[in-house]
Amino acid sequence: MADWGPVVIALVLFVLLSPGLLCQIPGKGRMVEFANMQTSGVSILVHTIIFFGLITIFLIAIGVHIYTG
Repeated sequence: MADWGPVVIALVLFVLLSPGLLCQIPGKGRMVEFANMQTSGVSILVHTIIFFGLITIFLIAIGVHIYTG
């Protein structure tokens, strides 16, 4: 049996938290911009911290597991 929980959670969070795809925190002109398809170094840092925090919560604190087989 393979545990696909970490793979699925990481993939979904990576897609949702890609800077500039759905939202960008902080934006170029405002605090939050939506679907502007641009990014900056500060935005990458903020999204990385959010990604790390959420993946830690889902995988360590909650313990999400998806078994196949």
